[in-house]
Amino acid sequence: MRLHLTLSKNTAPVSFAYQHWLTGVFHKWLADNDLHDKISLYSLAWLDGSRRVRDKLEFPNGAKWFVSFYEGEHAEKLVHGALSDPEMFCGMRVERIEQQTTPDFGTKYKFKVASPVFIKGKQPPNGKPPHHYLWTEPEADALMTATLIHKMDAANKESTETRFTDADKQVKVAFDREFANPKIKLVCIKNIDHKTSVCPIIIEGTNKAIQFAWNVGIGNGTGSCFGSLH
Repeated sequence: MRLHLTLSKNTAPVSFAYQHWLTGVFHKWLADNDLHDKISLYSLAWLDGSRRVRDKLEFPNGAKWFVSFYEGEHAEKLVHGALSDPEMFCGMRVERIEQQTTPDFGTKYKFKVASPVFIKGKQPPNGKPPHHYLWTEPEADALMTATLIHKMDAANKESTETRFTDADKQVKVAFDREFANPKIKLVCIKNIDHKTSVCPIIIEGTNKAIQFAWNVGIGNGTGSCFGSLH
């Protein structure tokens, strides 16, 4: 399930590093929840409608934002929270919320990304930071696929929704390396740098598996505004 939020224009300049503000209002609206401590079966997009003014962002015509959930109960709770307390940040507030049911995608679909894809490798034993995989590295595809399957396993354990079978777990996730203009983007959230990719994603598998990916996102940090899919 996807919620599309229409936001008012800002009244104060918005920092380029606004993403943690989005996660802040997201959890504010959900109130008491344990989602922080679990693998993210949801994804958050970036704001759409910005223009750069010197070293800040402006949203002169307001903004569009969407969040997606595998579990419908959280979507209902977020709607209630956002309507009860629509204030966000920099003067922006929620003006309207529209619900979109999960479409059918068939067995192969190419998605645009609504937020950069972040892929984090395992923690090295030497204490160095983990490697951040980019679209240029073939290993990225296997890691994105493994993360999606891990989320299916988590959904099977925690959710009351339809369970995922071995057939669903034959899914394959890959960057579209024929895309003409992929980008590498450094995203700083709370003073931590994340090397990410802005490149379309191709997913092959059952329709249920692709629908799941559309809701929960791709790669790591989907609950922190990475890897959401259009």
